[in-house]
Amino acid sequence: MASLLLSPNKPINATPPLLLQCLSPRHNLNKTKILIFPSKPYTSPKPETTTKCSSSLSSLSLKVQLDHENIEPQTLVFHEDDHRPLHEIWKEIQGLNNWEGLLDPTLNSHLRQEIIRYGEFAQACYDSFDFDPHSKYCGTCKYQGAHFFENLDMADRGYQISRYLYATSNINLPNFFQKSKLGSVWSRHANWMGFVAVATDPDQIKRLGRRDIVIAWRGTVTYLEWIYDLKDILHPAQFRNDPSIKIESGFYDLYTKKEDECKFCSFSAREQVLAEVKRLRELYQGEEISITITGHSLGAALAILSAYDIAEMGLNIVHEGHHELESTKIPITVYSFSGPRVGNLRFKERCDELGVKVLRVVNVHDKVPRVPGIITNEKFRFQKYIEDTIAFPWSYAHVGVELELDHNQSPFLKPTNDFGCAHNLEAHLHLVDGYHGKGQKFCLVTKRDIALVNKSCDFLRAEYGVPPHWRQDENKGMVRSKDGRWVLPERPKVEAHPPDTAHHLQQVLNMCSTQMEAP
Repeated sequence: MASLLLSPNKPINATPPLLLQCLSPRHNLNKTKILIFPSKPYTSPKPETTTKCSSSLSSLSLKVQLDHENIEPQTLVFHEDDHRPLHEIWKEIQGLNNWEGLLDPTLNSHLRQEIIRYGEFAQACYDSFDFDPHSKYCGTCKYQGAHFFENLDMADRGYQISRYLYATSNINLPNFFQKSKLGSVWSRHANWMGFVAVATDPDQIKRLGRRDIVIAWRGTVTYLEWIYDLKDILHPAQFRNDPSIKIESGFYDLYTKKEDECKFCSFSAREQVLAEVKRLRELYQGEEISITITGHSLGAALAILSAYDIAEMGLNIVHEGHHELESTKIPITVYSFSGPRVGNLRFKERCDELGVKVLRVVNVHDKVPRVPGIITNEKFRFQKYIEDTIAFPWSYAHVGVELELDHNQSPFLKPTNDFGCAHNLEAHLHLVDGYHGKGQKFCLVTKRDIALVNKSCDFLRAEYGVPPHWRQDENKGMVRSKDGRWVLPERPKVEAHPPDTAHHLQQVLNMCSTQMEAP
């Protein structure tokens, strides 16, 4: 082993950048620090799963600082990026092999970037949602679809909104929905729930190796009271002839209920998703396609539920010839953040049978992933026996593969008992950015600004000078009119549903009916 002595008389950029970037932020630049690292380059048994570190604190103008008293000498093991192009390995990154070898012993660099990228789609649902109960537009999306990503500084992502998703608020999840306190409102029955988007930029499609369809579901960013509305009551999914497949009744209602009196809820969230996936599949027939669904909190539950539904209805099956056996499956992948359990063990088994790939990103201190099913869940040894023998009505099981994070590992976050911080989506993306594998040192990799953590919570340490809950619309959306008065401007009317929604939905139902009649 060789050692390196960093002298305070040398300029800070004289320190090897990779070594410098992996140090935790400290406050004393006048003390020296001996850092021990291998004299020979570290060779990983799987070089394609290695990553480089980067400090990524541009907006705070922070420099790496060394504190001899607080940091003990340690051996630093560095990893290199996966240099294979994403378009060659995208199916593996999307979970073809259940992410085997991509999470441990170190997190694959492509996978890290994709988790964060899809997490940012879920975050976009929060950043664009009108939470203000004093606005007549409370419960809507603040931006029109054509300018959605542009307004969120995401125009470079190469995606375009295909349609918005709505759900009726007249169900038994009162603490989830946002409603205006005003008399004149945009809708008394609906809430905006997310969007369907599709990769349209040629360069992005080339980089991804396919045309990607994204479905992003809104969760709840401000509080966790909605989890107390869950009754733990399982409801038959009824998406196929198997009554043993069950999901939590609140999730079922949110996904399937509709309101004929409301133009935004004349189709259920389920019908909107199925019709749009059918339309896009036909539009891009003959192309390599993927379906990626993401969501945080309750939105993660809807992500898993809709992924199961799409697969169960056979919308990801593409027949390449006249014979039924000549078919391929469009990959369906879910990136779930802080999601609760959705259904029973049979639901989990059916998702596995259908090939639905789910990567669940969780914080060990977050309580939402522990519900429902606190007593009987996938960790209970005799769960299958109980479900099969006595039809136990409160038995739940998580779906997919878990990426477990711990916010105590990040030196940027302060200790807190605030469950909202532990549940926060931006905090999860920060943890993914610094995660390198179980037992490995926390070290940021991408250029994500740590100030994003405090966008809607108070989680960063005070020394970084980032105010809590800093993201808000300028003047709460108020603008000054020509006569000098401050007013809330009218928003352009948003199309409730594409005019061909009923047509494509009927095609889905006809296809399903044909499948059920087949021997």
